[in-house]
Parts: sequence; structure tokens; C-alpha cells
Amino acid sequence: MILPHATFQESTVHSSTSISLLGGTLYDPANGKNGVVCDIHIRDGRIVDALHETPSRTLDLSGLIVMPGGVDIHSHVAGPKVCSGRRIAPDLANNRPAAVPTAKATGSLYAALGYTTVFDAAVSPSAAHLVHMELADLPILDKGIYLLVADEQRVIDSLERRNRRETMAAISQSLAACRGWAVKVANPGGCVFWKRGLRGDHHDLDSTLPGYSISPRDILRQLAEAIVELGLPHPLHVHTANLGLPGNWRTTMETLRTFDGLRAHLAHVQFHSYTGGDCDSDTFGSGVEPLAHWFNEHSELTLDVGQILFGRTVAMTGDSSAAEHLAHTTGVPWRSHDEYLEGGCGILPIEYREKNLIHSWQWAIGLEWFLSVSDPWRIALTTDHPNGAHFTAYPHLMRLLGDAAFRRAAVERIHPLVRSRSPLGSLSREYSLSELCIITRAAPARIAGLKTKGHLGPGADADVTVYRHDADLERMFSLPAFVLKAGTLVVEDGHVRSYPVGQTFACLPECS
Repeated sequence: MILPHATFQESTVHSSTSISLLGGTLYDPANGKNGVVCDIHIRDGRIVDALHETPSRTLDLSGLIVMPGGVDIHSHVAGPKVCSGRRIAPDLANNRPAAVPTAKATGSLYAALGYTTVFDAAVSPSAAHLVHMELADLPILDKGIYLLVADEQRVIDSLERRNRRETMAAISQSLAACRGWAVKVANPGGCVFWKRGLRGDHHDLDSTLPGYSISPRDILRQLAEAIVELGLPHPLHVHTANLGLPGNWRTTMETLRTFDGLRAHLAHVQFHSYTGGDCDSDTFGSGVEPLAHWFNEHSELTLDVGQILFGRTVAMTGDSSAAEHLAHTTGVPWRSHDEYLEGGCGILPIEYREKNLIHSWQWAIGLEWFLSVSDPWRIALTTDHPNGAHFTAYPHLMRLLGDAAFRRAAVERIHPLVRSRSPLGSLSREYSLSELCIITRAAPARIAGLKTKGHLGPGADADVTVYRHDADLERMFSLPAFVLKAGTLVVEDGHVRSYPVGQTFACLPECS
């Protein structure tokens, strides 16, 4: 029997000391505090109203900016696909961090930026045990995984039968067995095409799956409804069909319409917002305007952007057919990592170039999304690491959003056709410090369903990042003065001081 609401398990590891952080300038938009000078008190790894004892440690943060620890809602940090990525492109140019760093390096690099929580956004149930083994070696950060349960045969069969209770049971059992936090769908129905040796791209949401009567639209709607009924903390996490293909903005619009009235989260929308036709660079461009208009009018939807930034990286996606298409069009080597024929991943190296027409459009389209969404509480800053860019580039992206003059100078360097056709140059919006805090901390935590993350109110985990104010936002967000994880000092001036073990989020819907 499926109960109407889920219960959630969060394994916690907390410091046993008390700490007072004194005189910092607080940015905590979840609690309505922006630019307010106040103290923060910590006991046993949690933030409290006040301490009734002398703290074991105090930090004078006068003149410094205090924010919650960063939350990355969509990344790829562990498991077979990530290991394949390390082999196919072991490092980046110019002595930057490895394109796909080891687990220990991932935790250290994220923490050094002020991030304390990360989710791996695409894990096949058959690989979940391997992913958790690797995540156990990822220090400092709290973490969780999204499961690709829609690739499982039993889930597809239950959707074909339109048996809600059976679908809910299958989801519940997979989440419990695999210690997952949320349900991810990548190219709905694409695995059915792939298993039969057919291309899973270039189909619309109403194409019937081979051997079935259901369509991708049926899959999306049924999964979203089942997840709402189960009461999962994070809505259906959606990588829709036709990833990266010209003209795919129409598929994205139909995806948005499919969820009319239902909660859903749209992943890496930059890769799903293109106009144009096949092999027609003249018509390739931005489809953001109508999509953002619909999104702004439908508060049940949230999204992350998947911004690309120029340079070398690795593409890895649970949508193997999209990776195959990209490899064949670019001529670069690629790998298909299939797992027991129930999903898999495509991996290939990629370099985004400033003067390349398509890459310039992708860069501009991502920024257009950020600057077009009216409510920052419904959008999360991501690069779909490592697909769009390495997560260590987040400070650069934050400066692009918060410094219009810096962004205009960057626009001047991209392909001239994009400069003349993209609306980006006319968008003067600048994200405030409060809004940057929202899209990197408060909003991702709320979207993911993490009640103790993304804020600094009583009861919150004592994940705290302290920055020195700097007009150069990239420099400011690249080098925190201090980072505390559950009340433990883990980073000081960019140097990792300790490696505590973070918690793993697991969603356990009750099922019998």
C-alpha cells in the first residue's frame, strides 16, 4: 500500500561545539535579511536564536558579507559516466582543474567556492550503488542523487497500463532501494527507441513509443502526477526531448504546456531553447522569449539554466542519442555507457569557442534566460557541470549576471551575427547580491525541498560562507574568507582546513 505522503531521511553529522559569528553583513533572503548587520549563533551544527553559554569560538566578521552555503541543484559528480568522462578528457587547458575532478577534488573545489551541497542529477538505478560508493569519498559536501527511474522497464510498463498505484509503487521501491532523493526523466521515452536500435531524438512529444501506445507527453504527465501524489520533496526533474537540436524550443514549449497546473522542474533549459532547422545556421537562434513568457505566468514551474561558458569541458548526458548526434555532427570521439539496457550515458569532449556562431548563441541564450525570468526564486544557477562549463566557473557567471558593463564587454567579443540578432545586448538587468544569493542558495534549496538549507534562520544547518566585499564579483565569489560546514571551519582564504563527512539525502516514500 502506498501512503499519501512520503517520509524523508537525512543522515546528519554535526559539530558539537558552539560558535558565534559576530558583526557580519547578512544576506539571508529566505528570512528577509539583506545587507543587515547581525550576529549568528551556532550550536551542535545548527543555527540557534541565541547561546546561553560562552561560545567555544567567536569569529569577528565586521565588514564581511555572510551568506548560506551554496546549493548546486544539478551537477554530475559521481558514478560510471563521470569515470568515463575522466578518461576521455583528463584535464583542461591552462592548468585549470580537471574537467571531471576526482571525488575528493570535487568536494574540496566546491567548498573552496562556498558551496556545501550538491546533487548528481542523472543516476541509473542499476548504477546507484556505484555512485554512492564514490560519493562516500566526496568530502565536506552534503549530497544526493536523482534517479532515472523512467528508464526502468517496469516503470514504462506501468505507465503503458496507466496504473497510477503501480507507477507509484515502482518509484517508491527504486527510491528506497537506491537511496535517491528525486526522480529524473531524460528524453522521455528515448530509452525505448534506443533499446530497439532506433534514434531517440527528432521525435515530438506525441510520437508513439515503438511497441507501446503511450507518448513522451503521457510519460511526463503521468510521472509528474505520481510524484505529486507521493509527496516527494522535489518535483519531477525534466530533461525533455530533442536536447541541443535546432528548433527544439517548440518541444520545450509543449513540455511546459504538458505541466500546466502541475509542479515540475525543467533542467538545463539553455540546451532546449533553440530556433532554426537542421543544418541551417542562418535560422539558428534564441527561442527564449515565448518560453520565458509562459514560464513567468506559471508559478508551479521551476528551472535551472545550464549556462555554457567558453572553454574546454566534457559533455555527459543520460540522453545517449543526443550524445551520438552531437558526436556525429562535430566529428569528435564519444562513448556510450549503457547499463543493463535500462538507460545509460553518452560522453564526449567539447570546446566552446567565443567566435563560433552556435556556441555564441548558446552562451547568449543562457544569459537571456537568467535575465528574462522575473522571479529569482524559481531559477537556479547551474552550468550542468561539466556539460556547459566546469563548476569552478560559477564566479565568472555571477559577474556576468551582476555586472552589466562586464557583460556588455563580453557581448562585444562573441560572433557578430549573434551580437546583432540576440536581445541580450538590450537587457540591462543586473542581479543584486540578494538575487545572486537567491539563485545560488535560497532558491535551489527550496526547489530541492531542503528545509534546513539555503537560509540562516534558527534550525538551519550551520552551512555559512563569508566573503570580502569586492566590486569585482568574480574575484569576490572565487575566494571566500571562511566557509563553515555544519559549524565546522572547512575553508579559510581558499585553503581547505578540514574534511568532514557530509550527509546523504535519501527520500523514503512509505510503501508495502
